[in-house]
Amino acid sequence: MPAYESWASSPASRKVMRANKSRDTAPELAVRRLLHAEGFRYRVNHRPDTGLRRTADIVFSKQRIAVFIDGCYWHACAEHGTTARANAGYWSSKLASNVARDRDTNEQLRARGWTVLRFWEHEDPVTVARAIADSVRQSEP
Repeated sequence: MPAYESWASSPASRKVMRANKSRDTAPELAVRRLLHAEGFRYRVNHRPDTGLRRTADIVFSKQRIAVFIDGCYWHACAEHGTTARANAGYWSSKLASNVARDRDTNEQLRARGWTVLRFWEHEDPVTVARAIADSVRQSEP
């Protein structure tokens, strides 16, 4: 039986990639702290719509608002995204599929009546939290 072969280009690369978090990143935590301090309550790392296998970083269920705070590398930020030096073919394809999935998620959620808010990890947490708070307040009955 052949040994499992990793997708990583090296053991060091694999270690770095495994350490990347999919939730509770520093930008998410900063925004969540600000929202919580303002008295907002929300769900974290939650599927906005159970019929859709997509998870938002912050969800306001009652107001039907899904918030995504996208990492510059993983979602191909035009300003800060980088190109992989090793295994470039794999990573360019992977990042392109992430961007396509993001667009599809936006379309699917909007079609189901959700407001989708997307921000980059490099954006100022205070500005992001203010935009989210404004959207939540506007959508309250």
